Amino acid sequence: MERIKIKSLLEFYAAISEEEHIITDVLRSIVSEELPEYCKEKIAYNVPFFYGNRSICLIWPASIPFGGVKKGVLLGFWYGNRINDEEQYLDRGTNKQVYYKIYKSPEEIDVQSLQRIIKSAVALDATFSKSGRRKSGS
Repeated sequence: MERIKIKSLLEFYAAISEEEHIITDVLRSIVSEELPEYCKEKIAYNVPFFYGNRSICLIWPASIPFGGVKKGVLLGFWYGNRINDEEQYLDRGTNKQVYYKIYKSPEEIDVQSLQRIIKSAVALDATFSKSGRRKSGS
């Protein structure tokens, strides 16, 4: 498999299918709306990656190699094991820390559940300092 190095959203969108583009746009929109202003988006690991004090989540379409996604678009939460997911909306997979959901169509996106998960991830991120250590008293 050929290694690619995506440096911009333009390059990213050129590398994915039309269906993945639509799903990714919907997910990016929901994530961006829910994140506070101190959080940022960048391209990392060739995919859109959202971070605040630490990594929060990433969006990985199947067209981008090395994500382990066979079909659809994965929305993964770096500290999924530590966020409140009482509905068990996210899949656990084999990773002990990163929990995720794979969407094969935009219609599969449950906006309310996703907003709840993102809010929980943001609340967790607020307990971290930029250095990666937990803030005292948290």
